[in-house]
Amino acid sequence: MPLSSSQSVPHQSDPVLRSMFEARKRVFVDLLKWDVPVLDGRFEVDQFDTPEAVYLVLADESANHQASARLLRTDRSHILGQLFPALCERNIPSGLQTREITRFCIDPALCRKERRRTRNELVSALVDHALRWNINDYTAVANMQWFRQISRFGWKCRALGPQRLIGTELLIALHIEIDDQTIGQLQDSGIYSPSRYQSTEMAALQ
Repeated sequence: MPLSSSQSVPHQSDPVLRSMFEARKRVFVDLLKWDVPVLDGRFEVDQFDTPEAVYLVLADESANHQASARLLRTDRSHILGQLFPALCERNIPSGLQTREITRFCIDPALCRKERRRTRNELVSALVDHALRWNINDYTAVANMQWFRQISRFGWKCRALGPQRLIGTELLIALHIEIDDQTIGQLQDSGIYSPSRYQSTEMAALQ
């Protein structure tokens, strides 16, 4: 169910997560005009921000958000499975070692050079996190412009079906394999960089 404005904000005790949810509101609601819930007029929080969600966050020394991504378990309710199953021609990849990347968010106030550096660092964090926690693959839903970028990073990335017009955007489902060759593949394409991410589970804050 969508969150109501009367529900409490689930990240009061963590300044990095507060900054992340505020940044998500600026990017996805203010900039991209997504029709998604906003709490207290400041925080973009939806029904998938559950205790099982994991957040990879890059922040500065003052806990100001620079970039982040949310990881959802695919053996539970997730965006591709619940909202966009028509994007997959065959069965949706899922399981204990598969995660869905959602809310990939980079601070729009960063200059172009910093945005590229931060993007590369967040992509690298996704790989580091997967290798650390035995995650074999990722799924995601992306617009075509973002998919073209992702597919050129050097890792094993493929579409799960044809692009489809949903609302006003052409969307596609994608699948990324992670293995012991992935870091080298990203290094060869100039993407990989040492990551300084913070990994946070909402459950740890409750």
